[in-house]
Amino acid sequence: MENNVRPESMARITDFDLANAFIESQVKAVREQVGDKKVLLALSGGVDSSVVAALLIKAIGKQLVCVHVNHGLMRKDESENVVKIFGEELDANLIYVDATDRFLNLLDGVSDPESKRKIIGKEFIEVFADEARKLEGVEFLAQGTIYPDILESIKAAEGKKAVKSHHNVGGLPEDLKFELVEPIKLLFKDEVRVVGEALGLPHAMVYRQPFPGPGLGVRCLGAITRDRLAALREADAILRDEFDKCGLSEKVWQYFVVVPDIKSVGVKDESRYEGWPAIIRAVNTKDAMTATIEEIPYAVLHKITDRITKEVEGINRVLMDLTPKPVGTIEWE
Repeated sequence: MENNVRPESMARITDFDLANAFIESQVKAVREQVGDKKVLLALSGGVDSSVVAALLIKAIGKQLVCVHVNHGLMRKDESENVVKIFGEELDANLIYVDATDRFLNLLDGVSDPESKRKIIGKEFIEVFADEARKLEGVEFLAQGTIYPDILESIKAAEGKKAVKSHHNVGGLPEDLKFELVEPIKLLFKDEVRVVGEALGLPHAMVYRQPFPGPGLGVRCLGAITRDRLAALREADAILRDEFDKCGLSEKVWQYFVVVPDIKSVGVKDESRYEGWPAIIRAVNTKDAMTATIEEIPYAVLHKITDRITKEVEGINRVLMDLTPKPVGTIEWE
């Protein structure tokens, strides 16, 4: 593990001068490692993969091949933003795969949360592997590994509990043999963000809040249907928009909407109207092991409620989840 241990002498990256020095050293290291070969990266649009992509574009340009898989469970406009920023603004060698139907067909009728997670994870690897097999000359796989991943792996190897093994892109088929490129593996999350801004990535992307790998698949509770998923996506977008307007987006660690597979009676256009509830969750945490509830001003809640019930087809109630962790978890599924 000696190459995965952060030197005690390594200064914390807290400003652009330190970030630019780090970027310069990694650009040199990547060029020496890769030479004229191609590098493949699964670009989710999350903070870590986005920073790795921007750094590698700076280092090797078109030798980097980014694959963005849209599984149909992204938040509103997220895939479009990835294409715009990397495909257009940064001129990346970007492959966009719209696998929405492929994922949603497999998830049809599946209500168990763990089953949904396994289907989404397994299919993502298969879609990514399918694209990798189409490419020639790729000998390297880039990953957005960061230092907490490595620390957790070391603890797992020592048999300690409450940690996970390090597997950023795990389970690839045996015929795909790549050497890893992990340029930010010795950085903590806050340092990754500073490097991202130094690379010129948009603030909103660099400070993107945590988002589960299965995406909205674990926030569309129970068996996913396309109409309820669409309602969830719109309601979540309204929540994020209103949090941005009132400054809560910089104050709350994670905030989102869940839409369960239940309906209640409401009134719309003077007629009986059955719709789903949109449940708001907004939490703060330091380590994700415990979480407290953020108090949202009633004026903001009223505005969110008014917009969701008027603008989102299929939703007729807005609720607030006030449960801390423990006893609740951060996500519902």
